[in-house]
Amino acid sequence: MSVLTPPSVRGASAPRPGGTQGEHLKRKRRLFWPFMIPTVALYVIFLVLPTIATVYYSLTTWAGAGDDPNFVGLDQYAALWGNDSFQYSFRNTLIYVFVGGIGTFVLAFLFTMVLRDMKGGKLVRAILFFPNIVAPVALGMFLGFVFKYQPGKQGLANFFLESLGATSAKFLDPANVTWVVTASIMWASSGFYITILMAAVDRIPPYLYEDAEIAGASPWQKFRNVTLPLTWDVVGVAGVLWTINALKIFELVFVLAGPGTYSPPNSAWTLGIFVFDRSFGSNGTPDFGAASACAVAMIVLVSVLVVMLRRLMRRDAIQF
Repeated sequence: MSVLTPPSVRGASAPRPGGTQGEHLKRKRRLFWPFMIPTVALYVIFLVLPTIATVYYSLTTWAGAGDDPNFVGLDQYAALWGNDSFQYSFRNTLIYVFVGGIGTFVLAFLFTMVLRDMKGGKLVRAILFFPNIVAPVALGMFLGFVFKYQPGKQGLANFFLESLGATSAKFLDPANVTWVVTASIMWASSGFYITILMAAVDRIPPYLYEDAEIAGASPWQKFRNVTLPLTWDVVGVAGVLWTINALKIFELVFVLAGPGTYSPPNSAWTLGIFVFDRSFGSNGTPDFGAASACAVAMIVLVSVLVVMLRRLMRRDAIQF
């Protein structure tokens, strides 16, 4: 009479190929540092050490090669805050972060609501994303032609204004260029955030929208009660991306506000342009101490804004 051994007992007695689970974990641990050390080394060399050097030089006055750094402590920051160019740069950067961010996400949400039920939505999404693959310098040159003010040879925007009987406008004057750049950034960036939000919307089960429609919910109610809560984590990440990118705006302002010149007028500067100006020196004498102080201010500003945004956007995850 034969005795059948249960499969679990047979499996328990059979040796595992490659050794036990403990041996497998030991091999993984042995591979950890050989892969980790090069990554940590590159991170320290190209990020940590330059950041520490920037903080040090922000406490000095230094004109670069051939000059010895002169330690002045926090005087560099006091002089920076009292500088008119820095105040313009700080104000304009905040305009791009908050006004441009609100406008960009309003556009992104509006298009998301429309494209979700629209035939050919993926094609439209790809078209809206197109400005993001164009280099900012090329985009700035194109928009410079669009907003050009030259009687008898107007840009596209003023051509339409004159065709409608309106007066042509000096869009790229120092008093107006910040708002023109803000609108341009909203137009150029919205496609990127539409793509991110639509990817989050695509994972929402369709039956939730069907239930809301049966209940008589309006498009706004479906967005507020279904779309927004279920994409909130993605919106938070997109907000962080926008904040970091907006603080680094440089090329578009540089090309639009100062074509053919060394740099734009001071009233149109951003923090990035301030660092550029102090690093290369419009009068041939760089001030790396002021440039480093402004760079540290940018690091502090982005850190504060990101932490505030993450706390503001913190919510319990919704399972669906």
